[in-house]
Amino acid sequence: MAVQLNHTIVLARDAKASAEYLADILGRTRPTHYGPFYGVDVDNGVTLDFMSTDGQIRSQHYAFLVSEPEFDAIFGRIRARGAQYWADPGQRRAGEINRRDGGRGLYWEDPDGHLLEILTRPYGSGD
Repeated sequence: MAVQLNHTIVLARDAKASAEYLADILGRTRPTHYGPFYGVDVDNGVTLDFMSTDGQIRSQHYAFLVSEPEFDAIFGRIRARGAQYWADPGQRRAGEINRRDGGRGLYWEDPDGHLLEILTRPYGSGD
């Protein structure tokens, strides 16, 4: 059997709200609720399972490889919400996108401070 990532747990102050935020921004179906989790499915069979916590939330990084049309749609939803975005993970190039490897990419934070990223080309794949 091949080794595949199946799911990861994402801690949040409000699991339902955070899962709905991500599903909305990425244009995914509504999160699935089971047990303490709200799961957001992505196309490669991985689920991000949001779980509420009262404890400390350390910022994690989640990157999503998307097509050019999906990038445009997601970027439009980010801007429509007035969310700040950056071209770099260090968050120094505010209001910009990057053009790494001949594609496009950007970073933004979710309501719990997790650093989210969309990119149209995998790193190291392009020009």
